[in-house]
Amino acid sequence: MSQSSPLFDSARIKRFHARAKKQAGGDHDFLRRRALEEMLSRLQGINRDFSKGLLVSPFAVNPAGLPGFLHQGAEFAQAAPQSLDLVISLMHLHVANDLPGQLRAARRALRPDGLFLGALLGDRTLHELRHALLEAESAITGGATARIIPFADLRALGGLLQGAGFALPVVDADRVTVRYGDILALMHDLRGMGESNPLSGPLRSLRRGVLARAQSLYRARHGDDEGRLAASFDIVHLIGWAPHESQPQPLEPGSAQVSLKQVLGRKPR
Repeated sequence: MSQSSPLFDSARIKRFHARAKKQAGGDHDFLRRRALEEMLSRLQGINRDFSKGLLVSPFAVNPAGLPGFLHQGAEFAQAAPQSLDLVISLMHLHVANDLPGQLRAARRALRPDGLFLGALLGDRTLHELRHALLEAESAITGGATARIIPFADLRALGGLLQGAGFALPVVDADRVTVRYGDILALMHDLRGMGESNPLSGPLRSLRRGVLARAQSLYRARHGDDEGRLAASFDIVHLIGWAPHESQPQPLEPGSAQVSLKQVLGRKPR
């Protein structure tokens, strides 16, 4: 039996990230900075001490902004089992071919009562661009190529956290709207973020007619009074704990919902 092809092209993702790093100096990493600031803010609100932590991200993070116990690494699997108090995943899991496996690896790396914080792009991300491109390409060519990746929704991510063995899972979204002069400006920003189309298979260029039609649709539906295009980004934040007997129990099995105050305001053992 033949193995199915991975959804994302890992080599392509690495090339996109390498290209983005060469474009340093712009403001393309604003989403990643926002996500990290929010995660570190949440971490500061947790009333307990961490002695050893790991941050996994496709891009290097300025050490001056990180707590001293938090070091950077390429992947969760490099950490020894139950060796960490804290694992942070910054804006890379939305292009993981095995998201459940990645979450399980993060869970294995945590000591009992260790904390996982994750941030990734969620299902409302770029929905305006997705629909405009699909409709325009279908109308002009009679078919459409997937150009925006499928993003997981909050309910699915809560279930994945539970399935990976995390206790007290919480999932919430920071919804960001950015306005661009045209589609090309948006695509330029995505390229600078390292978030160009990573889907496996051949990359097909957009016809000029398709791009023009997509921009017309986009502007009619999501343009403001000045003609700028609204682009949505969902930064989804994940919280989960390695199980420990001292932890409060969820409200009900399978809910993937507990009080955020209850989870983040826990007293140290």
